[in-house]
Amino acid sequence: MAILQDVFSIFKKRDLPFVERNQEEEGVYTFLFEKVNDMTWKAGQHGLFTITHQKIKDHTRPFTIASAPSENAVQITMKINDAPSEFKKTMLEFREGDTIKMAGPVGSFHLKENNPIILIAGGIGITPFRSILKQIEAEGIRQENPIHLLYNDSSESYVFREELEHIANNNSVSIDYIETRNQLLQEIDKHTSLHGNNGKYLIAGPKSMVKDTSAYLQTKKISKQNIKKDVLIGY
Repeated sequence: MAILQDVFSIFKKRDLPFVERNQEEEGVYTFLFEKVNDMTWKAGQHGLFTITHQKIKDHTRPFTIASAPSENAVQITMKINDAPSEFKKTMLEFREGDTIKMAGPVGSFHLKENNPIILIAGGIGITPFRSILKQIEAEGIRQENPIHLLYNDSSESYVFREELEHIANNNSVSIDYIETRNQLLQEIDKHTSLHGNNGKYLIAGPKSMVKDTSAYLQTKKISKQNIKKDVLIGY
């Protein structure tokens, strides 16, 4: 059923007017677009975004919707280095009056069961978890079971840290800020010992990080059914 919903959702296309750009940290930018009509999404899903006001070669890219459905904007947050792709260079040139086309939302990377939840973010992989946690905050419903965020960022920039801290202080959410892979595995060991296969594990980040973390969880006897993955690809 979820696959069919994604198939139909991908045909829903909207032109979203550009609102503003903000620099979160060095090399990390947030782009805000108007939330048009009655559009909504499940916190953690992504859209396919197409640049239409300029001709570029690879004009469509998938990005997580980093804003929660309860917020009044569609937010995309991405890393942009000193030699950006044509797509990201064009994103930096967005001005008032420009629009981006979004198809979707799609994806099954969102919360379902009310089990202990362990969210594992690698770097910019924090974007779907910002959406998820902001939605929990907006709904004001305290979870029967805890939510733990393991935020691994070797650069220690921890995008959205202030927002995340605010959410954690007012909800049943705990956050561990982690610098190294070894530290991440140690924290995972704690949670698998505590929750075992009763927990739900959501992983988002670069391909190698997601693959390795998923494989490690399976060595801890966590079933594939209890692991969700969201691979964020740089362009």
